[in-house]
Amino acid sequence: MVLSKRQLFVLLTATSTVISVAVSPIPAFSQTDATANVASGMNVWQAIFLGFVQGATEFLPISSTAHLKAVPVMLGWGDPGVAFTAVIQLGSIAAILWYFWGLLMEVIKGATSAIARSDYEDNNFRIALGIAIGTLPIVFLGLLIKSFFSQFYDANLRSMGAIAIASIFMSLLMGLAEKVGERKRGFDKLGMNDGILMGFAQAFALVPGSSRSGSTLTGGLFIGLERETAARFSFLLGIPAITLSGLVELKDLLSTGIGDAGIITLIAGIISSAIFSYLAIDWLLRFLQTRSIWVFVWYRLIFGVVILGAIGTQLINNS
Repeated sequence: MVLSKRQLFVLLTATSTVISVAVSPIPAFSQTDATANVASGMNVWQAIFLGFVQGATEFLPISSTAHLKAVPVMLGWGDPGVAFTAVIQLGSIAAILWYFWGLLMEVIKGATSAIARSDYEDNNFRIALGIAIGTLPIVFLGLLIKSFFSQFYDANLRSMGAIAIASIFMSLLMGLAEKVGERKRGFDKLGMNDGILMGFAQAFALVPGSSRSGSTLTGGLFIGLERETAARFSFLLGIPAITLSGLVELKDLLSTGIGDAGIITLIAGIISSAIFSYLAIDWLLRFLQTRSIWVFVWYRLIFGVVILGAIGTQLINNS
């Protein structure tokens, strides 16, 4: 029997969850080590599970950063840290390149040909230029935060409470975009201005809990793109930003050491992230062809409220 991508996604999710818990029992909602860096004592199955969390949430508009912080904290594993979170995003980049290789080559070749012809009205050239310019806001602000505000960022914006508030705020913004968006333009109608506007929306992803795909999808709906077109362009726009983020953090992680986890554990997380990212991309694009984003709006709202409730009842620490 040949499994569909949907069945394979469910099977791999269940398997990684069961094995991860069996190999390393975890006290749910434990507060004892909630602020520990999970990367320093992580086993391979935990890394695979976190790879699933990264892959399943990177491209769905629900924030991978929020889930990579909230899920292990709620399970008592502790915060995996910014570096580990960014590095396993390399698996998500591999998935994007794998899934969109044909389209990406078409855009690159078309843009190159347009430059040779001095045809700056060519659609592929405008898309490529839009992606290049649209990447600048998140790169600039990301470097600014890393260089001057990293301590404030880690201490405040990556707190559980901040993540919950960002998730709730973005759910309201997504709901508004779904309500008022005209959804009239397809991929053949994209241009440079779309890349610039969605690039500024992408910069909101620097706030944990906002979601890169969520903010760009929301921005795409506000400027009149079809849901599936907004998601597809969001994925292409994310390639430079996620790649740069992952490579910078990988360099820092290798220079400072990767703790007790080891390179095998890190690789396992990246591979897991790649597999689940690919499945999530395929599922979301098919879903948005016929469905609205209200399920993600309600999920984000409930996710944020649950976290605030857990903090209020002291089931988890606001750290």
